[in-house]
Amino acid sequence: MAQDFYELLGCERTASPDDIKKAFRKAAMEHHPDRNHGNKDAEKRFKDLNHAYDILKDPDKRAAYDRYGAAAFEGGAGPNGPGGFHGQGFDFGSVFGDIFDEMFGGQRGRAGGRADTRGQDLRFNLEITLEQAYSGTEATVRVPSSIACEPCHGSGAEAGSKPQQCQTCHGRGRLRAQQGFFTVERACPACHGVGQVIDKPCRGCGGQGRVRRDKTLKVNIPSGVEDGTRIRLTGEGEAGTRGGPAGDLYVFLSVRRHTLFEREGSDVHCRVPISMVQATLGGSIEVPTLDGKMARINIPAGAQGGHQFRLRAKGMPIVRSSQRGDMYIEITVETPTNLTSKQKELLKEFETAGKTSPESEGFFSKVKEMFGG
Repeated sequence: MAQDFYELLGCERTASPDDIKKAFRKAAMEHHPDRNHGNKDAEKRFKDLNHAYDILKDPDKRAAYDRYGAAAFEGGAGPNGPGGFHGQGFDFGSVFGDIFDEMFGGQRGRAGGRADTRGQDLRFNLEITLEQAYSGTEATVRVPSSIACEPCHGSGAEAGSKPQQCQTCHGRGRLRAQQGFFTVERACPACHGVGQVIDKPCRGCGGQGRVRRDKTLKVNIPSGVEDGTRIRLTGEGEAGTRGGPAGDLYVFLSVRRHTLFEREGSDVHCRVPISMVQATLGGSIEVPTLDGKMARINIPAGAQGGHQFRLRAKGMPIVRSSQRGDMYIEITVETPTNLTSKQKELLKEFETAGKTSPESEGFFSKVKEMFGG
């Protein structure tokens, strides 16, 4: 009785096409004749694996197999039949090309002989200030890159000529060689897999179709951007070879640390020191904001350090929104330093005049009670 194809490949009957392909590649790599020299069992197993995969990779053949089993392919469709492993219907290069790439590190040419390739994407790191992130800005950046060669318009060929079809591979970019019952496929050495050759390379670019040159670009930075924001400039990366499309440029933003403000999402925090007298008697102070203006804050008498004041809509803009975050002002009460003798006397007189620090006095009263007075 013939072995079940799913069992042979090592996958379930409900396996997806991708799972079947992965199972086949794994099993084929293990039993490949080049890895099992002189092992007839491995060679037979390899043929059976190919036949099983040839059936299960095709949706119609798989449906027929699921319904009727191997009997649906009797009469010449098996591995030794006219349409099987040794027959004209088997194309080793198309089925096993990816396996040979993994085993031997070969480079497969591209069907159709496309000589143009997309340029590389580029990354540029740009540092901006918090004020620039607040209001938005237009930055000018200079990026080391490559651009399309002007004399040859990116074709790589000297003016008046053009790339010709490779005569070695006839434009396919790859060659096939028969080795026993195997067909091995590799990149064409004459055109390096692109399918075209240039008889008269452009002198300006040496046939590459692009030249190294710095690019100067303007980047529009919207208001409200955060640290780590990525801006994509389509088509501003490296030029492609021989007229291929250009890559993209990715600008990564970092926001410089500010001396006064600290950002937290769309909110902004600022610590403002005030004197002991201001905290005691109260009053009003002016504080800076990111829009370049001053805002007035009324401090109540007896304000304590750490007290916060909220300024609505004075924080960072939210990208692609009309909303803004808030600004939080936290006061810190500054202890007097470098006092004169007169000032020290006045403070001592103030201290003995009456109780003015209820919180500290309450704390130490509790300490006395804890230790029995």
